[in-house]
Amino acid sequence: MPNNPGSAATMSDSAPRPGRAMDVLRVASGNFIEMYDFMVFGYFAAAIGSAYFPGSSELGTLLKALATFGVGFLMRPLGAIVLGAYTDHHGRRAGLIVTLALMSVGIATIAFTPGYAAIGIAAPLFVLLGRLLQGFSAGAELGNVSVYLAEIAPPGKKGFYVSWQSASQQVAVVFAAMIGVVLGMTMSVDQLADWGWRIPLGLGCLIIPLLFLMRRHLRESDLFAARTTRPTMRQIMRHLWVARARVLTGMAMVLMTTVSFYMITAYTPTFGKLLHLPERANLLITAGVGLSNLIWLPLMGALSDRIGRTPILLACTILAILTAYPAMAWLAASPSVTKLLLVELWLSAIYASYNSAMVVHLTEIVPEEAGASGFSLAYSLATAIGGFTPFVVTALISATGNLAMPGVWLTAIAAISLAAALYSRRYSRA
Repeated sequence: MPNNPGSAATMSDSAPRPGRAMDVLRVASGNFIEMYDFMVFGYFAAAIGSAYFPGSSELGTLLKALATFGVGFLMRPLGAIVLGAYTDHHGRRAGLIVTLALMSVGIATIAFTPGYAAIGIAAPLFVLLGRLLQGFSAGAELGNVSVYLAEIAPPGKKGFYVSWQSASQQVAVVFAAMIGVVLGMTMSVDQLADWGWRIPLGLGCLIIPLLFLMRRHLRESDLFAARTTRPTMRQIMRHLWVARARVLTGMAMVLMTTVSFYMITAYTPTFGKLLHLPERANLLITAGVGLSNLIWLPLMGALSDRIGRTPILLACTILAILTAYPAMAWLAASPSVTKLLLVELWLSAIYASYNSAMVVHLTEIVPEEAGASGFSLAYSLATAIGGFTPFVVTALISATGNLAMPGVWLTAIAAISLAAALYSRRYSRA
């Protein structure tokens, strides 16, 4: 991919609003498919586990599927470094097209691999390979999108613009959940478990050509196009090593985002089953959480432009520490659909408000010379931990018999992110 400034039209603050809005849509579209695929895997973890990881117990099969869901996150740091460096050298547009291509192969692999009954041990190995490839590409996707949006944002609106990285993911949460609801209404339980779970993955594959078409017309950011030098992999690695304290601080801040997000979205259908609540209601609640996130994210992103990032970061982490376990304990004492909805919406407000300030703050503390790499590495290291949240909380519940254990996990993580948010102020360029 050519990397000279003339290889793509550039963006300036004088660009007309419709053009800038289209660039936000184009860059966020690929982010949608990345999260859509992760959500589908999380929503149908039990069915995917039965297809690829047969075991002696339903819980054992579920844990294997959730472990496979989580293992893809272990590839994110490697993808962050390799693909982030590619983006910092060749351009935001080039990097975003590469990550979309790799994500496409990953989702197709999981969608079309036959089950264990058909090809034996090769089935879970192919699924694992697909998850690893998805994790590798996703390692740089969020960083590429966030840095690009920060670079094209008009002065004083960076928080609002960058919030659309996360907002596009919420569209995926809602879309995947509603597909699950429709499938649950039109198919029997056996049909859904046997082959119906492949339908949403197939739909994701059908959307991919449109996303490629949209990203092909993405304009390079002025800030990147104006650079006279492009760092090599060795130079980027040096920048990251020098800025390792910033990256690790950013990782600790991101932990709150990844743990809370996967807890209230991908894990909700599984958690609802453990609470013995109706499956359709669990998916509808998940869709409601996605809508709630979608509303809070841009609003709080805009607020962070007015009052700063730190007040929001501190308020949200403290609220999580004080309320996560009590809310979960209240739900676990006598589970109901209404209680699950209220708890999830409360955690949604905390997550989305925190994330709206955290993501843009992260773009402001990583080294400018390796913006995509630094952001992606910090985010991916955190996601390598937070992505295992469905597995961790299920294992904690299994070990203790306490259905409120997700609250303990979130409380501990929020305490770490609170300390990191306080420490990060020394690095901010805002």
